[in-house]
Amino acid sequence: MLYPTKKLEKVCDAFADGDWIETKDQSDDGIRLIQTGNVGEGVFLAKDGRARYVSEETFARLNCTEIFPDDLLISRLPDPIGRACILPELPTRMITAVDCTIVRTDPKKLLPKFLLFYTNSTDYHDQLTKYLSGTTRTRISRGNLAKIEIPVPPVGEQRRIVERLEKQFAKIDEAARLRVQNQAATAALLPAALHEIFSQAESRGWDEKTLPEISENLDSKRKPITKSARKLGPYPYYGASGIVDSVAGYIFDEDILLISEDGANLLARSTPIAFSVSGKVWVNNHAHVLKFMEPVTQRLVEYFLNSIDLRPYISGSAQPKLNQGKMNKIKIPLPSLAEQKAIVKKLDALSEKVNALQGLQGAQAADLKALKQSILHEAFR
Repeated sequence: MLYPTKKLEKVCDAFADGDWIETKDQSDDGIRLIQTGNVGEGVFLAKDGRARYVSEETFARLNCTEIFPDDLLISRLPDPIGRACILPELPTRMITAVDCTIVRTDPKKLLPKFLLFYTNSTDYHDQLTKYLSGTTRTRISRGNLAKIEIPVPPVGEQRRIVERLEKQFAKIDEAARLRVQNQAATAALLPAALHEIFSQAESRGWDEKTLPEISENLDSKRKPITKSARKLGPYPYYGASGIVDSVAGYIFDEDILLISEDGANLLARSTPIAFSVSGKVWVNNHAHVLKFMEPVTQRLVEYFLNSIDLRPYISGSAQPKLNQGKMNKIKIPLPSLAEQKAIVKKLDALSEKVNALQGLQGAQAADLKALKQSILHEAFR
């Protein structure tokens, strides 16, 4: 049997939008302005370092609406639209921005936590999609938000549902926390193995070679193709930010190693974007192209370049990049060919296991999210 429903506005003591507060009205202290960025999916995001305020004088001049702990705020902007949180106790008075709707429930009709749980359900978001508007920036109006039907069982039943959901979600959240820990541990496996292998290079007496000594740089042999000359085709195109599109352009028929010189990517990851390709590709001038005689050496170099901090070799501030001169100074620890084959075989096997584990962990995350939705769906029936 389904619970009876009522329109959201009908079960609230207060249902209103926040205030239109322009930048010129804001200050560094006073009454805290709660914005859409503070509204998480079921949680309040403090973001104290970026907090904004209005003065008492501005509060009075603009006739602002004060909000209070246990009020619910619903964001009418993405992402996602309709996400909500319950206001905590803060050391200041509070107001909110115009794109947040203030929901103060009548505790004799609707418990705030019950409503909050409902705003996390697909049933609620399915209703919202019927009322969305806007093309460049989708939103929902307060008037349409008021039309959302909320299941309203007796308050005693609401309380039991909230208690049950809190217990079940605590277990799911603990499972999610452990999954995140396992995910971090999995992500650390390959870097740890790389560090262990290459940190022993000197003690094992490995040679140090530069890239020009062990590869041919094909940069000068590439035929430039302008952006306007690109067209859709069967060959991958590698640019500064990875695979951009598929174009029919200048091609390579043999294995090569690409090292992106895009500064943003390099600085963000603190490693080069080095990867091997096999077959026909086109590469723009934001990547170095190296050809190796031995495929196993190429693979080892790829692992090494993705294990080191490349920042000492990066030049430029406005547009940092790894130029060829700096790249040619990188020393590559290189064991015998037999050792290279053994190391690459070990790293390839580990990399395959890591990818498999990460796939399973991604599936677990989706399963936990689906489990929450299943529990919510049943709870509100």
